[in-house]
Amino acid sequence: MVRKAYNANGISASGPYSHAVDAGELVFLSGQTVMNADPMPTDKGNITEQTKECFINLFKILESANLTSDDVVKVNVYLTDMKNFSAMNEVYKTQFSEPYPARTTIGVLELPLGADVEIELIAKKPQKQNK
Repeated sequence: MVRKAYNANGISASGPYSHAVDAGELVFLSGQTVMNADPMPTDKGNITEQTKECFINLFKILESANLTSDDVVKVNVYLTDMKNFSAMNEVYKTQFSEPYPARTTIGVLELPLGADVEIELIAKKPQKQNK
């Protein structure tokens, strides 16, 4: 199988991975943090700012795959401090419309490059309309 990948301008990869991989009906987006911005910020900001930057990066990647936030079906959020859950949620709820995608939020010990939040997505390609 030849892997079809998508990469977006203005986003770096902090390892050997693609920003997104096309799996036919689904597109899997790698986790994004504030530290994936290119250039990498010198001040990562608070959890609100970091969460906003995660979505900026993710939505750029969706756009490179000709998808939008409306195509997202699953979200995984990783937080280094679950005390940040409410602040992350305040940003999160502005990124999607109801019905919201399925979601899991997991507390982790740490994230790459000192980020406090990492978010990954799975999107489903729209069905082609019969004409």
